[in-house]
Amino acid sequence: MSSPAAPDDAPPPPVSLVKKPRDAAPAAEPTEVVPAAPPADETFWQRLTSGQLGDFHHERLVAGGNFEADWPMWEMHPNGDEMVCLLSGSVTFLLEETQGTREVVLSKSGTYVLVPKGIWHTARTHGPCRMLFITPGEGTLHRPAR
Repeated sequence: MSSPAAPDDAPPPPVSLVKKPRDAAPAAEPTEVVPAAPPADETFWQRLTSGQLGDFHHERLVAGGNFEADWPMWEMHPNGDEMVCLLSGSVTFLLEETQGTREVVLSKSGTYVLVPKGIWHTARTHGPCRMLFITPGEGTLHRPAR
């Protein structure tokens, strides 16, 4: 017996996330499908950094964020490169490299920065902006901005 059709104004079903080790070979089928994550409310980053949302061992975190102010901290990912794509607005990333601090300006939607593994970085916004992050979350370190 089939289920009744949903009304036209019914909300879409929840999205499923696919968890796959970042170093796994491409597969025809997802390795594991998990239910949609809870909303990223004001407690999200605290829960994430405390380990309540998992340890991200051999996994990547994909997240979007809206920013209206400079980041209050620096961060560093010891287990892999981070890709940050600008969706709207303008932002300058500061990357602490051995030769000194390098500035990378993102001012056009779709531009991105690839932050190398082990590089401390922070961001300065130029008004409201939105970014997409693909991050090797395991072992991420933070320190206050100077």
